Amino acid sequence: MELRIIHLRETKSTNDCLLEMDAADDAPDVMTVVVANYQTAGRGQSGNHWESEAGKNLLMSVMTHPRRIPVHQQYLLSMALACALRDVLSHYTDGITIKWPNDIYWHDKKISGTLIETRLKDKEISDCIFGIGINVNQTAFQSDAPNPVSLKNIIQNDTPTQEIMNAVIERLTHYIKMVEDEIASGMAASGNASGTSFSESKNDTLSSSGIRVDYLKNLYRLDGNMYPFEDNDGQFMASITTVLPDGTIVLADSDGQERRYAFKEVKFIVD
Repeated sequence: MELRIIHLRETKSTNDCLLEMDAADDAPDVMTVVVANYQTAGRGQSGNHWESEAGKNLLMSVMTHPRRIPVHQQYLLSMALACALRDVLSHYTDGITIKWPNDIYWHDKKISGTLIETRLKDKEISDCIFGIGINVNQTAFQSDAPNPVSLKNIIQNDTPTQEIMNAVIERLTHYIKMVEDEIASGMAASGNASGTSFSESKNDTLSSSGIRVDYLKNLYRLDGNMYPFEDNDGQFMASITTVLPDGTIVLADSDGQERRYAFKEVKFIVD
């Protein structure tokens, strides 16, 4: 795969920069990366602003052109990114997990957030932009974000952002290929949400292999314990059972009832 890296001192948003460049016109085997020292309007999930001190953190977006990824399985690309970031940060410290849907946590604190945007063609993903923010060397956070942490907060040393960027590109390339290979072989279709019972989805978690197992074995709070969550009806206690290939999270509440939620339908309560 050909790699094209563009370094910017400042930009509104690395995701927006790729969209404005229309890197989708690149050949299918070209990966385009935009990395910036500072974003004036960095975007996170649900329209949130991503706080970052200039020159301290890794702010990057990656445009890829995945092969034959059906729309209904696009969440596997989110799993690929989460697994890649978890691998990279785990090189520096223990305690790194993936918080559904694709944040990266160190214990109960957020070290990385992502924003994934896709374009479609003939019911398949034609282009995917992975927007990535990793708190690397920033030590103080001024926004009202409840639980940020940086790698320097954890290990007490500066880490070159270029070093982390290179590792992210390598691991992301690895996991995207894993997703493509699994879909080509039909393996990623196992555990589809349609018609899957509570016990079946739990057993599937244990018996599958590949991208979803890598994601689940490192999932924040997938440990059988009860934790507080909140949906439109209020707070409740539940344990995480699994995450299905379409991104649906499956919970078991304190009454033993199965609850399924899509992205934005349920909130983790984290102290």
